[in-house]
Amino acid sequence: LRAPTGSNGQNWEFVVVRDAEVKAKLAHRYAQAWRLYGAAGERMTAGDESMRKVLAAVAWQVEHFTELPVLVVACLRSTGSSGRVPYVPLPHIANTSYFGSIYPSVQNLLLAARALGLGASLITLPLWSVTSARSILGLPLSVTPCAVVPLGWPRGRYGPTTRRPVGEVVHLDRWGTQPWR
Repeated sequence: LRAPTGSNGQNWEFVVVRDAEVKAKLAHRYAQAWRLYGAAGERMTAGDESMRKVLAAVAWQVEHFTELPVLVVACLRSTGSSGRVPYVPLPHIANTSYFGSIYPSVQNLLLAARALGLGASLITLPLWSVTSARSILGLPLSVTPCAVVPLGWPRGRYGPTTRRPVGEVVHLDRWGTQPWR
């Protein structure tokens, strides 16, 4: 919990889920969302072997979600006067700033899990319906579920991650200037 937050609000909240009934309800929502996104993902990435592997891993997780030992639901507590996130259109920066307050702490959790040899990932599909997720988790309206981090002991291959080289993703001063390529 040493991660930064917008305006130093420290408004993170974490729900650690071990209860089988709660996991089953979140799993049901995950499966509903996956039926839509999984089918779209398969169509959009047909022929891409690396994406086929990613989709297969997600499908496995959906099918075995209730078997995962722990789910950590990362949430943000609204600090406004009403305690609620406004239901009005806001500029893009308002949403990115709000949700940007939870992701540094989620990244810290992911790094800590990996350092301990635990498997972990950042997912959002179980939160497909924020209203349903709030109900399942008993969250007040002032608390927004933002991400789920399943934690467990990895099965199969588990080792160094592969990422695109820095030179492919960093641009200097403006888009397209990539002196490190």
